Amino acid sequence: MIMYDNVYVNYFNLISNIGLMASYTAQVNIIHKKFQNAVKKAKTKQALNKAYSVHKKDHEGLLKKHLREETVMINKAKKKLE
Repeated sequence: MIMYDNVYVNYFNLISNIGLMASYTAQVNIIHKKFQNAVKKAKTKQALNKAYSVHKKDHEGLLKKHLREETVMINKAKKKLE
């Protein structure tokens, strides 16, 4: 821990949180690549609708997981400030 503007900064936590964001971005890229491939392969409107439906569901699940991780991070920070 290092003192910075009267606040202790734990660099390990900072780096791990940055890692979570990088992981999120990588996962979004994977989801988009799968979606783009499905759109290219689709030969019917139904196939396009299914590709979008799966893509949307993947995004919603990933966002829910990401926000849950951020909430945990915020709650830990709040407890340290008490």
